[in-house]
Amino acid sequence: MAVLDGRQVAESIQAETAAEVAKLKSERGIVPGLAVIMAGDDPASRSYVGSKSRLAEKLGIRSELVKLPADVSLAELLRILAEKNADPGIHAILVQMPLPAGLDPWAVIDRIDPAKDADAFHPANQGLILQNRGRVYPCTPLGVMRLLDHYAIDPAGMNAAVVGRSFLVGKPMAAMLSNRNATVTLCHSRTLGLAAILREAQLVVAAVGKPGFISAEMVKPGAVLVDVGINHVDKEADFEKFCPPSLYESFKKKGSVITGDIHYQAFAKATHYTPVPGGVGPLTVAMLMHNTVELCKRSISVTRDA
Repeated sequence: MAVLDGRQVAESIQAETAAEVAKLKSERGIVPGLAVIMAGDDPASRSYVGSKSRLAEKLGIRSELVKLPADVSLAELLRILAEKNADPGIHAILVQMPLPAGLDPWAVIDRIDPAKDADAFHPANQGLILQNRGRVYPCTPLGVMRLLDHYAIDPAGMNAAVVGRSFLVGKPMAAMLSNRNATVTLCHSRTLGLAAILREAQLVVAAVGKPGFISAEMVKPGAVLVDVGINHVDKEADFEKFCPPSLYESFKKKGSVITGDIHYQAFAKATHYTPVPGGVGPLTVAMLMHNTVELCKRSISVTRDA
């Protein structure tokens, strides 16, 4: 079995992105601009937004964070979003999810300019992906595709199972694999006969959000296992159930560990697998920066062709 090292691939993508940013500055005098809008103070979102801002600065991207209170009105959030849509110095917009209770995420996502949609969540961008005409792709599925390409794993002809049906990962992931000629089954936690489906899958992408949900008995020998899940385990009984004993000292010291949706015992049956952490996670932020630069370049092309 071989580890699919997301950190290594992310570093390569970051280097490519930094070179593109430098080229835009030197040849066009343009600095790609990313606006991140965050409502509330969810700890996980705060940490994630911080990592985005630091990486943007490192790569030379101008990052603008708009922090709003948890009780912000939908009207005010949409007003700020409209400002960023109209700002020529902002080429990419990301609204951090989840939004506070009471704010309809679709009402917000639908108002993002599709040409500035850094996460590719707008219905127009998701529809183009289904038609294999995508201009920008959701960061996590795009990171998975770049990871497979880096390790020369061609999904064409494979039986692939995607477990999880969210518009963030599962549905676009299934479409992107299908566009690359895989035969895809889109599954979820209520899929009848899930174990039988997975035992026939040569490629499994897990994005269901449940620790150890896919057991070793559910995995086909020789499969490629891509684990998108990030689950915090802070109870000893759960640690013993889902986590390898080698992490116990870290668990006791920190009070928690992160584990994926695929049980660690399944990795022994795989030809390739992604660790958690260190697999898909680092790629998500790297692909956000990639998307920001792509959207910037597309805005230049549209302006030139107008």
